[in-house]
Amino acid sequence: MEFLNTMKKKLIAGNWKMNGGLAANEALLRALREGLAQQAPACDVAVAVPAPYLAQTQALTAGTAIDFGAQDVSQHEAGAYTGEVSAGMLRDFGVRYVLVGHSERRQYHGETDADVAAKAQRALAAGITPIVCVGETLAQREAGETEAVVKRQLAAVIHLNGHCISEIVVAYEPVWAIGTGRTATPEQAQQVHAVLRGQLAAASTQADRIRLLYGGSMNAANAAQLLSQPDIDGGLVGGASLKAADFLQIIAAAR
Repeated sequence: MEFLNTMKKKLIAGNWKMNGGLAANEALLRALREGLAQQAPACDVAVAVPAPYLAQTQALTAGTAIDFGAQDVSQHEAGAYTGEVSAGMLRDFGVRYVLVGHSERRQYHGETDADVAAKAQRALAAGITPIVCVGETLAQREAGETEAVVKRQLAAVIHLNGHCISEIVVAYEPVWAIGTGRTATPEQAQQVHAVLRGQLAAASTQADRIRLLYGGSMNAANAAQLLSQPDIDGGLVGGASLKAADFLQIIAAAR
């Protein structure tokens, strides 16, 4: 079942991953600022940057249409967790969003569904919107497990966060389409988004507030078609978010 919602703005969020530098960041953000000033975006715009660049990004996006976020947050509040960054620390920088459960964190750092749920909980408690990432591997898709996998991943977050679930953003990122140049067809993406929409609707009376982003190699060429699907409320953009012209084109497609 599809739940068409035209009330909320779409969200285009760029995930820089482990890329950037002081000079490159400034050039990119200035180009985005200039471009957005000219095109008056119809959607919300954000960039998720590496932690060392939060202060720089805060300064360069102040007073602009660009919100910013972090790429991860600790599930712990404070203490002897060397290298971790707490939600309170992110809040000090005015962070609006934080990615939790990105497939690279699950794959390379062994994050479990429970870990992701706990991180979402910490973010929400600090007034930061978690962008909860879910998605299946190629093997899981070929085995017909896509729906079961994404529902299991999201269920953990719903279970732990209960009535606050309407405050999250969900990003569907098929692992087989991240950084590979392969993209789910608009129909494939919509099918999974509709499943997630139904799961959220069963969990919250305010599910229509929740934005569902597509996060599998969205680019300037395919953005318009993906964003035209009824249950796709925006995009979590990787490589294309590092190129101002491409990112601005994706933003322009989000209407």
